[in-house]
Amino acid sequence: MEPDVPLRERLIDVGVELVRSEGTGSLGLREIARRAGVSHGAPRRYFPTHQSLLSAIARRGFGELGARFLAAGADRPAPRDHVRALGRAYVAYALEQPGMFALMFRHDLLDSTGQEAPGGPRLREQTLPLFALLTGLVGACGAAEPEVSAAALWAGLHGVAQLWGYGSLPLVLGGGADGGAGPGLDALVDAVVNAHLGAGPA
Repeated sequence: MEPDVPLRERLIDVGVELVRSEGTGSLGLREIARRAGVSHGAPRRYFPTHQSLLSAIARRGFGELGARFLAAGADRPAPRDHVRALGRAYVAYALEQPGMFALMFRHDLLDSTGQEAPGGPRLREQTLPLFALLTGLVGACGAAEPEVSAAALWAGLHGVAQLWGYGSLPLVLGGGADGGAGPGLDALVDAVVNAHLGAGPA
């Protein structure tokens, strides 16, 4: 880690590296401090609780996911194609970064328990622009209740990501528990989109 990086950012950087390489179970406050080269009490200067540090790490994940969503719409696809692209980006991120993905959707963090400071940014607010984007696209596809349809679609995509990551979906689809994220996964994402928006054009 670069010595001139401010300590607050260095602690987050270390946490990001840990969750990517070792999963959420590695994110102990003492271990993060040790790897950052500071005393175990030093993080308290910037993060009053362990959860506030975890929330800051998870925000990095939402930033990465948001960048992928932005890239998915860079070519200005038609709304349905844009939804498919977002779905594929969401599932791909979940499978490429399983530790970060799990941290991002921890209920206690999204519920803002132990947030950094009263009135400060809450992790759950990181999800709102992403959900608003999906809701707008679902509405543009003609859904009668865009917010409800978007929420159901999101739940479906989240389920695909988790069950594919567990190996359950590849197994039941005949590919074996170690099946790769190839055309079969894209077909599942498309099926979720079609289930909530109708079959639509090919």
